[in-house]
Amino acid sequence: MKFRVDEISSVIQEEIQQYQSGVDVAEVGRVIAVGDGIARVYGLSNCAAAELVEFSNGELGQVLNLEENSVGVAILGDYLGIREGDEVKRTGRQISVPVGEAMIGRVVDPMGRPLDGQGVIETPHLRPLEIIAPGIAGRQPVTEPLQTGIKAVDSMIPIGRGQRELIIGDRKTGKTAIALDTIINQKGGDVICVYVAIGQKESTVATVVETLRAHGAMDYTIVVTASSSTPAPLQYIAPYAGCAMAEYFMYEHGLPTLCVYDDLSKQAAAYRQMSLLLRRPPGREAYPGDVFYLHSRLLERSCKLAERRFIVKKGAPESTNEGVDGKSYLGVPGVHESEAAAKKIGADAHEVRVDQASGGSLTALPIIETLEGEVSAYIPTNVISITDGQIYLEPNLFFAGVRPAVNVGISVSRVGGNAQRKAMKKIAGSLRLDLAAFRELEAFAQLGTDLDTATQKQLDRGYRMVELLKQPQFQPYNINDQILSIFAGTQGLLDSIPRDKVLDFEKAMLKHMNNEHPEIVEELDKTGKLSDELAEKIKTLITNFKQTYSAKG
Repeated sequence: MKFRVDEISSVIQEEIQQYQSGVDVAEVGRVIAVGDGIARVYGLSNCAAAELVEFSNGELGQVLNLEENSVGVAILGDYLGIREGDEVKRTGRQISVPVGEAMIGRVVDPMGRPLDGQGVIETPHLRPLEIIAPGIAGRQPVTEPLQTGIKAVDSMIPIGRGQRELIIGDRKTGKTAIALDTIINQKGGDVICVYVAIGQKESTVATVVETLRAHGAMDYTIVVTASSSTPAPLQYIAPYAGCAMAEYFMYEHGLPTLCVYDDLSKQAAAYRQMSLLLRRPPGREAYPGDVFYLHSRLLERSCKLAERRFIVKKGAPESTNEGVDGKSYLGVPGVHESEAAAKKIGADAHEVRVDQASGGSLTALPIIETLEGEVSAYIPTNVISITDGQIYLEPNLFFAGVRPAVNVGISVSRVGGNAQRKAMKKIAGSLRLDLAAFRELEAFAQLGTDLDTATQKQLDRGYRMVELLKQPQFQPYNINDQILSIFAGTQGLLDSIPRDKVLDFEKAMLKHMNNEHPEIVEELDKTGKLSDELAEKIKTLITNFKQTYSAKG
């Protein structure tokens, strides 16, 4: 066998040219104990809090405890494959989740991995799991309504874009139903929705997804799920992941977004489990001392962003929002405020201009489950104090057939009234007072005393208003239909209609108004106001229709 020297020398020469000198340096530790989703790791002395680490089997973990001789790591995945003595490697980065348009319509876990069997999600965008919420200067007041399509909510407990409105009540009282109706009502609008299911049964989540798909709501919705069988660390990060996915559309595209956290009491329980396993000191109800911060840092990220100024090259496409230094400034607070400031960041200062961009918004609907109506428990009081109002669902009303079972007396919106349509505000002010007076009279009437005519009349109207506010699930009402419906009730136009026929009359009346008098609906839609002249006109039309309706009946 002969060796060809020229071939051997050419191969050696090629290998020498391709050789790259470099050493792969990584700080590595060892697992000294593992169990229930928590690992204690020795040897990562330079590790940072909340840093992402990688185990030898490919699973990821987040560093939560920094101790003298070890670190406590929450395992973000299947912890059963991790053994004592396994290697753990630092990554030097915080947790980020994939975000972007490719996520819309998909069901993912809190790490952004698909769970719907529709293939890999390809998106170039990543956002950190946790960011510092915008400050006062980066926000603006809530002035734009977010319509839920639910008469009882939009009239008396209105929600504005950028608000945090808590939905609270016992199990099986319709909390998720209100959130789903709100998502379905955004169809045809510009709101991007994120539904985060924490600690729910997988069958329940599947039902929710099918419901959203059946109503065409998955076209603008992302579902993030950490089911009850998922390890506690993933349930803990799920709301932050959903919030980050919504924030992409708020910051990068200036869009309004809606995030539903269903529910935060299960997230708090998961965090309590992790904290006790990490041997953190327990406090009230065995929750750790920082459980308030768990929810406040999440919900403070919900806001209506102030309008931003950003710089683009002249002639650059509007969609790119490209800055002189190649970066996008849309949605970033404190960016260059003038063309003079622009000159400092680019040599071609004559080619730049300052543009104004409307701020996006993130509306949060956190859900809290109470036990036996105990609103004064630790987690409910915490979240009530963080949010801008609450919708309280009462079991007694639910079982009495009043659905949605909203208790108007306890429920409140501390911000949304500023964003409510003027027409709705005008007629709903009296509605709340009427219902409050009705509830008092109803309790009095149960004593069996003889009632005078005026009191009996007030009771009869109250019963009809309660009937009017009943609404089937997944049938949201257009805001103009709500105004017409509630106007008819508060003006006493339904007093002569039998109680069991109120919803039938309402349906026929709305159909008549939309088909025969579209100019009324158009005026309401265009102005958003209910002038005295328009109110008188609507009253006459409904009175005339009532006569023909009773004739038909």
